[in-house]
Amino acid sequence: MERRYTFGKEEHLCGKTAIDELYKTGESFFLYPFRAQYKEVSEESVPVRCLVNAPKRRFKHAVDRNRIKRLMREAYRKNKHALCDTMKEAGATMQIAITYSGDTIESQAFVEKRMRRVLDQILKGKDGKRLEQK
Repeated sequence: MERRYTFGKEEHLCGKTAIDELYKTGESFFLYPFRAQYKEVSEESVPVRCLVNAPKRRFKHAVDRNRIKRLMREAYRKNKHALCDTMKEAGATMQIAITYSGDTIESQAFVEKRMRRVLDQILKGKDGKRLEQK
């Protein structure tokens, strides 16, 4: 089976109540230049839904925020499969919010390398163990 590297609309986390709930009750960690919030949920149509964010407080110009979000979405799209496959096998679903916390715009290679580490950390969970299958 050929793997499709897409990040479609159904995989985007949207909706104020879902996002607020994730930020209130989700677990978080920081791995430069990202801050990640994640939470296992039920009743989702896809295994992982993701939100990427670049704060206006750090990047005043919209072109800079858009560039950062584009880099983050591309890095996530290329590296999400290990997380998605594990969640499918476990029969679980997850919501993720990844915020760019750096002060400068990093290169695509650096963003992709760090995104891989962020997704691995989410996969391991807060206790350093892999997410358990249900």
